[in-house]
Amino acid sequence: MSTIDRSRSAFTPATTARTAAPEKKSLNPLEKLANMAKEGIADLPRFLKMGADVFEATTVAEVSKLFGGSAKPDRMFDGQFVGAQGQTFPPGTSLNQMPGVTPKNNPNPSETILYVNGIMTPLEGQLKEMQSIAETSGAKVVGIHNSTQGLASDLAQCVTDKLDKGSNPAVDTLADTLYTELKAGRDVHLMGYSQGGLITARALSHVEQRLRLEDGLSKAETEKLLSHLKVETFGAASTKYVDGPQYVHYVNNADPVPTLTGLGGSVDPLAFMKDAGKGAVVHRFTDGNLNPISNHMLDTLYMKHRVSFDEARAGHF
Repeated sequence: MSTIDRSRSAFTPATTARTAAPEKKSLNPLEKLANMAKEGIADLPRFLKMGADVFEATTVAEVSKLFGGSAKPDRMFDGQFVGAQGQTFPPGTSLNQMPGVTPKNNPNPSETILYVNGIMTPLEGQLKEMQSIAETSGAKVVGIHNSTQGLASDLAQCVTDKLDKGSNPAVDTLADTLYTELKAGRDVHLMGYSQGGLITARALSHVEQRLRLEDGLSKAETEKLLSHLKVETFGAASTKYVDGPQYVHYVNNADPVPTLTGLGGSVDPLAFMKDAGKGAVVHRFTDGNLNPISNHMLDTLYMKHRVSFDEARAGHF
């Protein structure tokens, strides 16, 4: 398989139809920079709260357990399915048996989206992201939880995911689920955010290998079966995706995660080393402020730029 990102050249900026709202013409460059800084600073309390949530879900829970507390660390949910109201279900549970998160104005949507979260996200954080996805897409959302054990451990796991080394329960659950659904003749719509996009890419690679090695399918047969998968990634940390699935990748040029560790921004001298997957649509846009964490957020940034899957595949952003 070619390792070329076939979505654009290495030196030609990708054009996009949607960007951040234009600044007032009366602002000079220094005023614009000051406003961006103010927006970034205004977001800091939310990020501090996120850090506190992660600390509570990992370190505090571990200490509580040592002293006889009943709290369970977030890693206890690693690779579990997540449904409505934060209910968790073991790997192997049928997708149609789980009550997912639904839009507030539609309790019975016709489509289901399978979602994998990124780093530093405890279970309740993923649940909030699932609600945002449900409201934006109009679909029922079922999660596969990628647990957090703190920043250092999460980043180390990203490295092993990129190298396809070691065990990651979220990868195993997603790969087994996709294989089962495909073999049963069912389509699947999945989303991966940040490390969740990396987990998605790794799981798809495992499914491809299983279809080729265990089932003896040819490359063409494998790609045809994988075409039943609709895959959306947001700020993902993967540089390579297998051929076959229908892909839409969202990349914010102001987000360091996908631009430095993923498919790259609109101008990327390393584009020749990356592969978005055959026929992939890569939507690059620029939005955000001077806070790189803010520019990476799923619910408050990427979901603003998402359009329906069919519109995205047609390039209508």
